[in-house]
Amino acid sequence: MHVANLARASFWTALLLIVLLQVFGGSGRGLEKQRSAAIGRIEEARKSRVIAMIHRQESASILGVPVSASISIDDSEAILRAIRLTPPEQPIDIILHTPGGLVLAAEQIAKALVERKGKVTVFVPHYAMSGGTLIALAADEIVMDANAVLGPVDPQLGDMPAASIVKVVEIKGPQHVGDEFLMLADMAHKARIQVATFVAQVLMKQMPEKQSLQVATTLTEGRWTHDFPITVQAARQLGLKVSTEMPLTVYELMDFYPQGGGIRPSVWYVPLRRAPPASGAPQQTPASRPEGKGPPS
Repeated sequence: MHVANLARASFWTALLLIVLLQVFGGSGRGLEKQRSAAIGRIEEARKSRVIAMIHRQESASILGVPVSASISIDDSEAILRAIRLTPPEQPIDIILHTPGGLVLAAEQIAKALVERKGKVTVFVPHYAMSGGTLIALAADEIVMDANAVLGPVDPQLGDMPAASIVKVVEIKGPQHVGDEFLMLADMAHKARIQVATFVAQVLMKQMPEKQSLQVATTLTEGRWTHDFPITVQAARQLGLKVSTEMPLTVYELMDFYPQGGGIRPSVWYVPLRRAPPASGAPQQTPASRPEGKGPPS
């Protein structure tokens, strides 16, 4: 009897260890090192600060429970900190892969990028929709894969497009809708004005005021569905500075963000103050780590 109990205890202990290793084990740390090395290679080649915001929304999970990944306040706080720790003249490279997210967070990031003295380049290897597009608009240059897409930045109230809410009232007439929907329509109207105004201000970094107003209207008025793909050609027709010269190192970094679920941060950068190298000395690139982990910089 004693032997049987010991065997059962050993079995359950071993099973628990296997589960713990799968959840918190070395595979995640291995990926962290690979991501850090890939980011370091990009920084070394471009002499820039690299910030990667990569959301794998389709299959991210914690213990098998699906988790939706999108731009959040946590992301904006991490990115704003990375920007603060970067010398004003040093170029910043943002690598974006995101379905969008919270407007406030995206606007905070975009505003910080617009105010940068150094060049800001946004790389879109696959897609940067909604709030991701808003961040991309703040760059001096957008580099997209030939098949990558951006998206409209028309505001959404819950799961409803602001433009469609306003249109319903226009079609039915205010007297034929309830007070709550009228208040929702009023909020939708304000949201459209606020987002369009902000986008126009961001675009004035790279185009005249009249053109920025026209492009902002196109992107925010709701002429397309919210998931409408804006291709490289369409982005150029809007007047955006778009290149398709995507470095291979960016694709290599994306390989280290597989679709499988796991616990990982979505924003990465090298959170260290780095002094410029002495003349003739090679630039050292320290290993990166997720925001919020490791010793404070």
